[in-house]
Amino acid sequence: MFRSSLAAVVVSSLGVASLWVSAAQAAGPSGLIAHRAVYDLELKDASDRSGIAGMFGRMVYEFDGSDCTGFTTNFRFVTRIDTGDSTRVSDQQTTTFEDLAKRVFRFETKSYTDDQLDKDVRGAAADDQKGIKVNLTQPKAKQVELIQSRFPTEHMLDIIHNAKLGKNFFEAEVFDGSDDGDKSLIATTIVGKQAAPSTDDPDADKAGAFAKTPYWPVTVAYFNDKSKGDAVPVYRMSFKLYENGITRDLTMDYGDFVLTGKLSKLEVLDTKACQ
Repeated sequence: MFRSSLAAVVVSSLGVASLWVSAAQAAGPSGLIAHRAVYDLELKDASDRSGIAGMFGRMVYEFDGSDCTGFTTNFRFVTRIDTGDSTRVSDQQTTTFEDLAKRVFRFETKSYTDDQLDKDVRGAAADDQKGIKVNLTQPKAKQVELIQSRFPTEHMLDIIHNAKLGKNFFEAEVFDGSDDGDKSLIATTIVGKQAAPSTDDPDADKAGAFAKTPYWPVTVAYFNDKSKGDAVPVYRMSFKLYENGITRDLTMDYGDFVLTGKLSKLEVLDTKACQ
């Protein structure tokens, strides 16, 4: 899905009104809008085992395209990590393309530490009726066949659909090309009741035109697809989700440490209507 997402803008009352019109125009049949979001990241908690004394950073998430042309996501996640003895900068850059109609998904992720490339994973996945077939080109060429899985935008739409139906729990196999790009994960999603932002919600005013729009509180836990019994998730994410796909107030739990992501800027992008 998202193993990342969205953002904010601070505008005058006139600016809010005009942004709302742009947002409505940007939404296609899926209801998702093209946007660029920036989040400020802070360390919420870290175990002794993590070796992390401090951590902060920024995440930029850009979601563009349309139902007819496909959706492109550009995601950058930069953190400065303090171990107490030294500091290092981690930089993950991901680009994906997803065609909802053809069920095609392309992905590329580059990971750097202190400007040195650590990993470059590239490939494409497509529906082959029995499941999905993944063709990796980096770090080495190989093919992988996986069971039927949802791609990230499809999974986001599944969450919104279930939220509208009042279904507060569901599971799905999800493939997003993360890690080595050769496996899917089991995503367990919990959706709370839709709510309006409270007056003391510190993150709400950053959502610009959507500051007073109702949202669903969502938590998604990702498990290895071979996990059994009381398995521990490899990653857990909580966020507030709007009907148009925008999210804010993120909590990202990696097990040994937890980060928060607060919306600092949101820009709705222009999208051409489908012909």
